[in-house]
Amino acid sequence: MAGPLSHIKVLDLSRVLAGPWASQILADLGADVIKVERPGDGDDARAWGPPFLKDANGAYTKESGYYLAANRGKRSLTLSLDLPEGQEIVRQLAAQSDIVLENFKVGTLERYGLGYDALKQVNPRLIYCSITGFGQTGPKKSNPAYDFLIQAMGGLMSITGERDDLPGGGPQKVGIPIIDIMTGVYTSVAVVAALAGREVSGKGDYIDIGMLDVMTGLLSNQAMNYLVAGRTPKRTGNAHPNIQPQKVFTCKNGDIVLVVGNDGQYEKLCAVLGLPELAHDARFATNPERVKHQEVLSPLLDQAFLRENREHWVEQLAKVGVPCGPINTIPEVFDDPQIKHREMLRYLPHPAGTMVPQVVSPFRFANAGLEYKNPPPTLGQHSDEVLRELGIADARIAQLRELKVV
Repeated sequence: MAGPLSHIKVLDLSRVLAGPWASQILADLGADVIKVERPGDGDDARAWGPPFLKDANGAYTKESGYYLAANRGKRSLTLSLDLPEGQEIVRQLAAQSDIVLENFKVGTLERYGLGYDALKQVNPRLIYCSITGFGQTGPKKSNPAYDFLIQAMGGLMSITGERDDLPGGGPQKVGIPIIDIMTGVYTSVAVVAALAGREVSGKGDYIDIGMLDVMTGLLSNQAMNYLVAGRTPKRTGNAHPNIQPQKVFTCKNGDIVLVVGNDGQYEKLCAVLGLPELAHDARFATNPERVKHQEVLSPLLDQAFLRENREHWVEQLAKVGVPCGPINTIPEVFDDPQIKHREMLRYLPHPAGTMVPQVVSPFRFANAGLEYKNPPPTLGQHSDEVLRELGIADARIAQLRELKVV
């Protein structure tokens, strides 16, 4: 079955992660994604290693693990956007595209004659999405930004990490570039929404995505904790600020995470731990009381979990429907029978003569297919192919290459 976006063409002028993550989602859904890169170096993320992929002979390629994580299913076209010939090719591609993604500094593509106002003249149905650190308006609109910086500025690091009064306390970033990734997810949702809107209006649209806006939107319950109560949320380590008990517990042979979401689950937990009296203690009987008295409750539960191995507690709590599980390493994640069953890890043949691992899309459709045929492309792998599709003759392609346009 064809992917649900198999009729859609995407011109991807973005690089690094947020934009490429969005276009990879669209490619997984079947879209034809043309990734435009600088001749010579390409996407900055290609060099963000080690590690780098090895070819069939064991030599390192120029594709970093970072790049390989976000560029599956695309076609790579090298193009110098600062040259008039390169700009003209972009205009030709935009005329045939449904979506343009870009993450240049504010105003850069306008100077090249490739901004939304210019490209919508050649394609009024074009959906054009700009991704920047701070959006297209406001006092910080021209400032550069990376994920780490936005995690700090957007408040995430103020609520991530151990309490300041405990060993290891202090602000922490999340262990993956979560804001880049979520910006990519928001971007893909926005452009698909614009596609749906175009079906009604017949017109394209311009979408302005700012990473700091995304980060602020992700504050979710912590934002409401502040806005409703007027108190500044603090770092609480692994303890949840609103629901208890939810934290890490140490067992005889390792740690587990316990996620009790309601009073019924808490009562079952107490029964499994052999502490039924804690279920009826007025200090712990309801979630608001457990949150209020968690400094008393936690040590009691800590002692109980130390009595058995983590496998015992995971098995027993699963039987009664209390969410609980081990803290897996990354290798353990891919060894999990559930992840294996869902085929989240697959291998695709790479032009370097090797197989490249890919953590694939979580989407599962009953009436549409997702195909993983093409690995992340090598730099300029599809340049001639894409240019020929525009009707450019081989002699002209050779000339463009001599001029360092492609």
